[in-house]
Amino acid sequence: MTADPILPFVQMARNNAWANETLHAALRGLDPAAFAAPRPGFFPTLGQTLNHILEVDRYYLAALEGRPQPYAQIARPEITDPAALAAAQAAEDRRFLALCKALTPAALAEPRSTIRRDGPVEERVDHLLLHLVQHQIHHRGQAHVQLHSAGIAPPQLDDFYLEFGRVPRARAWLET
Repeated sequence: MTADPILPFVQMARNNAWANETLHAALRGLDPAAFAAPRPGFFPTLGQTLNHILEVDRYYLAALEGRPQPYAQIARPEITDPAALAAAQAAEDRRFLALCKALTPAALAEPRSTIRRDGPVEERVDHLLLHLVQHQIHHRGQAHVQLHSAGIAPPQLDDFYLEFGRVPRARAWLET
């Protein structure tokens, strides 16, 4: 039997949505001042870190959908309300999952343009998908540290794929 080459991308999109949902749930009740307070990390606040994740998702999803845009056109005013940011991220996560579910094996090797400072750059769909997931993991790790710095116990974000230790909400995403 031939393995489905699309399934790993769908599973990564599901994991991504669950991890973002879990991370943003930990922010509930965080006041705007704490959300905007200086924290250790590449971006100086938790709000800026999470807004960056959202903006980069929008940038790469537009390219993957065949609508490449310069990053400056994707960037929007920073969302300063944690609940509004969670809702915006959830919408992009659903968009990412739908895109992955609609993939075909042939589409994985197709080129997509990204608009860079020096002009368009062609990238493979599978490479863009892997980069998008890696980017999310990278910055969620930083947000994890920033949550701890804010006095919030960071949630467990790596119990998605294995039966051992899987939280019920992760199971629900596996069936999405």
